[in-house]
Amino acid sequence: MKNQAALFFICLLAASFVISCQKDNKQSGSEKPNVPDAVLAQIKAKGFSTRNVHAVNDGYLVEGDIFLSTKDLSKKDVTRKVRVAKTEQYNTDNTVYGLPRVIKVKVSNLGTAFVQGTDLAIQRYNALNLRIQFQRITSGTADITIKGFYEGPSGGYITLGSSGFPTDNGDPYNLVQMNTHPDAYGSNPNVQYVGSVIQHEIGHCIGMRHTDYMDRSYSCGGDPIDEGDGGVGAVYIPGTPSSPDADSWMLACSNGGNRTFNSNDIIALNYLYQ
Repeated sequence: MKNQAALFFICLLAASFVISCQKDNKQSGSEKPNVPDAVLAQIKAKGFSTRNVHAVNDGYLVEGDIFLSTKDLSKKDVTRKVRVAKTEQYNTDNTVYGLPRVIKVKVSNLGTAFVQGTDLAIQRYNALNLRIQFQRITSGTADITIKGFYEGPSGGYITLGSSGFPTDNGDPYNLVQMNTHPDAYGSNPNVQYVGSVIQHEIGHCIGMRHTDYMDRSYSCGGDPIDEGDGGVGAVYIPGTPSSPDADSWMLACSNGGNRTFNSNDIIALNYLYQ
């Protein structure tokens, strides 16, 4: 949905604006001209949206906040998806393994709101008593590092944050990037808002796709986009809803700054990590 004041999209709700996950979500928009058709075909083959793909260093940003490296795109994957009804689908290709496991998280050169937001996200994950637990560290080697970048609105969108999916060897994606530009979170970021975005991005790091992957119009508006399954299978989780789920923490677009797991999210996380 559109920010009526500034005509750009971002991930969650800021004040009274409805904002879209990590970038603009103009359903009528086209791909950036500097993204080759061959790359778009690779992205689509992996089951990701090819709308508004953005070239970044060493790869591409898709669906607003998911980083796909050029190496990722060239690999031929055996991908597994977890489907929670049609609009409740999570990609679980390269999930984290070697469980039980403690994932160490470090916040690098970011302000207090980002540190406290990270602690909030960790607290919410750990409360689920999964076989993956998270621990924030201040020194040593981290499994996930949360860093800042500074980037204002460009081309009708602003990025709040980005991350990627687990590696081939079962490690979580090692980087969450959070935008420190005041147009992203304001000059005095709300901890619950920032924490909810970090929680969302960590979800990608452990293998979760946007909940409304099969129909992004549900949370973002515009034309329905159903990318299909990219030629790979899906695993249905019994006991999950057969209709859209408005409160999922992994919705592509959200109308709330403070968003955490709902009961169906917990079912999916337990399926993967309990």
